[in-house]
Amino acid sequence: MEGLTDPIMRDVLTHVGSFDWCVTEFIRVTDSVLPDHIYYSYCPELKTEGKTAAGTPVHVQFLGNNPEMLAANAVRAAILGAPAIDMNFGCPAKTVNRHRGGSVLLDEPEVVYELVKAVRDAVPAHIPVSAKMRLGYMDRNFMLDNAHAIEDAGASWVTVHARTKADGYTPPAFWDQLQPIREALKINVIANGEIWNNTDARQCQLESGCEDLMIGRGAVTTPDLTQCIRNNSDEPLLCWQDLLALQIRFINGPSKTEIGMVGRYKQWLGMMSKHYPEAKMLWNEIKRLKKIDEINEKITIQLASP
Repeated sequence: MEGLTDPIMRDVLTHVGSFDWCVTEFIRVTDSVLPDHIYYSYCPELKTEGKTAAGTPVHVQFLGNNPEMLAANAVRAAILGAPAIDMNFGCPAKTVNRHRGGSVLLDEPEVVYELVKAVRDAVPAHIPVSAKMRLGYMDRNFMLDNAHAIEDAGASWVTVHARTKADGYTPPAFWDQLQPIREALKINVIANGEIWNNTDARQCQLESGCEDLMIGRGAVTTPDLTQCIRNNSDEPLLCWQDLLALQIRFINGPSKTEIGMVGRYKQWLGMMSKHYPEAKMLWNEIKRLKKIDEINEKITIQLASP
């Protein structure tokens, strides 16, 4: 997700969680092959065999509407070491949709097919190509058409967010709507949307018929969520002290600017405050701070006072 699953967050979450793989923020493609430094900015893991420090593969995700340029950029990513390529047809952002990218393309299944096929045909056969979609743009009229388009174009699997663009991120997610997609396709269908805990995960699997899940905001909000799901546990596996250590790792990670890192940390802490009362207390202490050293001090004090 743009602005959320950046390299620092991937490092932290894969350090503690049990992910099969993760995905970069989308790389927007327009009319040229991007320079290598852009790839390394979005996916520094390309320098380490396409894996995080914890050994989790990182798939490179693209967004765009130009088949030739998407294909050329996917090939470049593969040359640089991307273990897999993912294509974004799910982004609901107005600025993205206005430029004919993301979920707006779900009104044009034939274009979805053309884009996925162009990338699949260009990328070496041993590198998987996948796609992420929603149930539709403003409605679900082309739900199965888009799913078939992705499969017919040669994708190895499809991830489906169980809402339309019009639904945004407003609950509920319509997990039951994934069932006809799963039944219609031969490739694997991965369920996504509104999975915040182990109970949600089990209910999603039950309603969708999908075994595999993709988790975004839920994993950021509850960093041990994947472990809880694998252990079928409704109780957190990490205490707040464990999470404080992760926060120190996060805020001292690489960043272009101090103000950017402080903003990212506050965003994360705000999300965790939905589940951890200690996060709300820490938020009140750091919300006006602007220096990493000052925030480090507050985290360290809380870490030393279990």
